[in-house]
Amino acid sequence: MELRHLEHFVAVAEERNVTRAAARLHLAQSGLSSSVRALERELGAELFRRTARGVELTAAGQALLGEARRTLRSAAAAREAVAAVRGVVGGTLTVGTEQCMGAVDPLGVLVAFGARHPAVEVRVEQDGSAVLLERLRRGRLDLAFVAGAGGTGTGGPEAEGVRLRVLAREPMVVLCAAGHPLADRRQPVAPEELADEVFVELHPHWGSRQVADAAFAARGIPRTVGMQLDDVHKVLEVVGRGAGIALLPRSAAGKEQARGLHCLDMAGGITWEVSVARAADGRPPAAARALLASLGPTPPDGGDRPE
Repeated sequence: MELRHLEHFVAVAEERNVTRAAARLHLAQSGLSSSVRALERELGAELFRRTARGVELTAAGQALLGEARRTLRSAAAAREAVAAVRGVVGGTLTVGTEQCMGAVDPLGVLVAFGARHPAVEVRVEQDGSAVLLERLRRGRLDLAFVAGAGGTGTGGPEAEGVRLRVLAREPMVVLCAAGHPLADRRQPVAPEELADEVFVELHPHWGSRQVADAAFAARGIPRTVGMQLDDVHKVLEVVGRGAGIALLPRSAAGKEQARGLHCLDMAGGITWEVSVARAADGRPPAAARALLASLGPTPPDGGDRPE
């Protein structure tokens, strides 16, 4: 039984779709299908049931999945042990990150890490924090840079089964166009004063959107979202055209697309946190531990906390 066959099987099982699994593994779909069929022939059992939406595990596939994951983890640990004797950090490191993390530059961190550890293959996936945490729980990511609410974490991305290490915090601010009635405001604006405003927002799986939704929901304040986008820069552009206001981390106000927008402080201490997340169970692989070490000591008011 070849490890690559197990890796291919796990990818299809997690994606529940051969096309998505092939894209994830950077393989041709035909090659991935052939690999799974070879594993089925060797085991003498069908592992997947084809459906209209993709594939589902058979009883045999469900029995194999846990063992396949453990085998792949053991193989990775064996490679790490040999590399450690040679004083080399190697293997594959798969990291997720949101776009535009404010005071934290995950892509810069990963480029610098790759330069220090050329034997590590660094893979990056970009998406909203909620999606990244789900991939982390499913074992698709080794680490993830995610964003959520400050303080207790209420309203942040759902993080059950992971540990979060806070890297930075910053306040949420209101951004509006020059002609907006709030543009001349000099005092911080309370959430209650924004109940009748139309917001330009990111989609719900983004960290800043979750912070905003939770802050208003906790106060029982209704909020109207007029447009949802998947790009911070587009949000700023649309706000500049007068389509609504945005509630974003303060660092967004420094972007080129925010030129000409007015930035207002929020009353009530609404903040977001940028954290690095890892799975709560098990020890991270050597490359992940090396990356965590490169991030420096934990901030005095932060911490590596379970969620």
